Amino acid sequence: MSRAQEFRTGDTPLPDIVILTHKLSRDYDMGSEVVRALRGVDLQIRRNEYVAVMGPSGSGKSTLMNLIGCLDTPTQGEYWLNGQKVSDLADDDLARIRNKEIGFVFQTFNLLPRTTALENVELPLLYSAALPRDRQARARAKLAAVGLSEREHHHPAQLSGGQQQRVAIARALINDPVLILADEPTGALDSRTSVEIMALFQDLNREGITVVVVTHEPDIARYAGRVLTFRDGHLTRDDAVGERLVARELLASLPSGEVSDEEDVESPVSPT
Repeated sequence: MSRAQEFRTGDTPLPDIVILTHKLSRDYDMGSEVVRALRGVDLQIRRNEYVAVMGPSGSGKSTLMNLIGCLDTPTQGEYWLNGQKVSDLADDDLARIRNKEIGFVFQTFNLLPRTTALENVELPLLYSAALPRDRQARARAKLAAVGLSEREHHHPAQLSGGQQQRVAIARALINDPVLILADEPTGALDSRTSVEIMALFQDLNREGITVVVVTHEPDIARYAGRVLTFRDGHLTRDDAVGERLVARELLASLPSGEVSDEEDVESPVSPT
């Protein structure tokens, strides 16, 4: 049963609700056929939750990610982000919300290959009025937050997969978002490095950031506190994680002979 069933059209979400959807639907016209990718989803995610979204291919989880990330607009229904109704905003307003409220992390990192780690982290600030000196200072602080202070002048090709993902996370943090959306963030990483990235997400969540991770891996979902399962465009399950994995405890228990390409990882400082 969805945790947003009590919400009614015209209501205003409570202050501790970061994501709230009411009968959220998305249809796509495919020639003579209409594909109903998301079908009347009621959902709420509270501030400082860590939520995993799961489901088979075509279940609607990617469509949900696009909608709550303000990358797409619903065919029907309402969506509130951090207390603001965004489901009927214009494209320019959605772009402003994306840049201010949401940090995105993707499977393929999406780093510019010819720019340094520092410059990649700075990119979202190019759309702001921040001075170059201020942009660099903020980017350095975020790289420090993910344990990469010594790599700021490295290009992506000079970094391991896990280090590239941490640069991407630092970039996602640059505008101090209320929400991190991660789409298969460990899909291109080995097992040990995946745990290290999950440790970083859990650290950031403890610092107060709401985290939503789309994954097809049950083990990765167990680092979250709650799992949403989608099928055929419907939210079919909404479950608390009974035996939640703690990534840093798991890392400490790994055999000492197991070496990671992230062996210099440090616990991050506050991203704010």
